Amino acid sequence: MKPANDTMRGKTAVIGAGISAVGKVPGRSPLLLAADATRKALDDAGIGKEQIDGVLACSAFASPFHRFGVAFSEYLGIQPTFCNTLQASGATGATMFNIAAAAIAAGLAETVLVVGGDSLLTGLSPDLALRSMTESRDQQYEMPFGIPVANTFAMTAHRHMKEFGTTSEQLAMVAVTQREHARRTPGAQMTKPITVADVLASGMVTTPYHKLDCSLISDGAAAFLVTSAARAKSLGIRAPVYILGGGECYTHEHIFLMPSLTATGAVQSSRNAFEMAGYQPGDVDVAGIYDCFTGTVIMMLEDLGFCPKGEGGRFVEDGQMTYGGAIPSNTHGGLLAFAHSGVPGALFHFYEVILQLRGECGERQVNDANLGLVHSLGAGFATNATTILGTEATL
Repeated sequence: MKPANDTMRGKTAVIGAGISAVGKVPGRSPLLLAADATRKALDDAGIGKEQIDGVLACSAFASPFHRFGVAFSEYLGIQPTFCNTLQASGATGATMFNIAAAAIAAGLAETVLVVGGDSLLTGLSPDLALRSMTESRDQQYEMPFGIPVANTFAMTAHRHMKEFGTTSEQLAMVAVTQREHARRTPGAQMTKPITVADVLASGMVTTPYHKLDCSLISDGAAAFLVTSAARAKSLGIRAPVYILGGGECYTHEHIFLMPSLTATGAVQSSRNAFEMAGYQPGDVDVAGIYDCFTGTVIMMLEDLGFCPKGEGGRFVEDGQMTYGGAIPSNTHGGLLAFAHSGVPGALFHFYEVILQLRGECGERQVNDANLGLVHSLGAGFATNATTILGTEATL
């Protein structure tokens, strides 16, 4: 595939990445968690905070600040000339990277901080955490009928099982695989091994999802520094990770208006990202796939082009999303086992894929990883965003 001309392909690079402690982190606000991750990203890049002139942040449920990007800039002690707080549900992670690359390529900023943090586990009660996620649903047509966000994803899984014969055991294999990945990841929230039987015995949340089919509730933050490829070279960054392509697609707001319950906007967002990057799904070495529920991963493996539609369950069952398979995915454990702090959760996928491309993942390292994909989604598949990342060898 020939790369699209006159795009942001390869014009920007991630030069620093940082992550806070995740899981149960008491006594730390979303601002403090985000500041911790930012400090680590700055140290990683070897630059000072005064060099940040752009900030892209995601909203935080446990924070009172609607303009989280502005509040965080004040907290950090900087005055950026480009700033925004984004909320596209789970798709926000990839959306922020796409916008950061576009802003730098357009000359709106030179060095953009991409940051997100929240304290869903200790900053909110379980009831408030659930309410913060469900109140974003439509108050007129959905919530009165008992359709919080988890139920919308459950509907899509039901339909996938009916149309393609996907089984509960295949769903469970996603959780089992990612828990095994988390066992290799320092600081992961859940590392105890589980079996398919454990998942199926874990109690029903919303059919067909059992408790272990569902993502965690966590505290945590991640931060990244994105700058122009030319500046990354001038700074002497040892292993910059380039943003090669991005794509987004927003198909609906209400689940009853979703064009298809088994095909999502990821088809279009990934197609656009691959076209810009000049690569195809078969070229990808490692992936970070938003995994709020196990069935979500199965559907995304299909829609992102890693396997044909309807074969995602068998693909996972055959070990194709782990080491030695077609596409090692969520090698840190993902939202199901590493951590999930709400809207910032997708940033943990970026952190893992960036470390994989830098060859810094130790015993969980994917061999010869040069091209990575991160896909973020949310709101019952209403929002989808894809980012393609690569090393120098992929330019």
